[in-house]
Amino acid sequence: MLRKFRVNINDKEYMVEMEELTETPSTPQHEPIAKVAPLPKADPKPLTPPVEPVAQGNGEAITAPMPGNILDIRVSVGESVVENQVVAVLEAMKMENEIVASRSGTITAISTTKGSTINVGEAIVYLT
Repeated sequence: MLRKFRVNINDKEYMVEMEELTETPSTPQHEPIAKVAPLPKADPKPLTPPVEPVAQGNGEAITAPMPGNILDIRVSVGESVVENQVVAVLEAMKMENEIVASRSGTITAISTTKGSTINVGEAIVYLT
């Protein structure tokens, strides 16, 4: 027996004809194609290493002007720097921003690491 239906798809009308089956199709009886293995138990150890304590240095803190990710630290503790020398590279809003020394001096501490996230106003390095 043929049945007709009116179907509306995206504001367009269609006439659909469907033939009614006289037999019920048989459902195949077979084993599952793939067997699902149970998930392993969760490892209680954290996936990320613990955060090291932030180093506090003497002198003036050179801080992050905006939140972002530290791509590179270009100085080391004890290094002498001159005014406007790049001390770190900060990625923020998909742009690399060079963080520079505000004056000449010596780096007394580095308070963040490459790859870490930093918030506005957080110290990157300390300068005396």
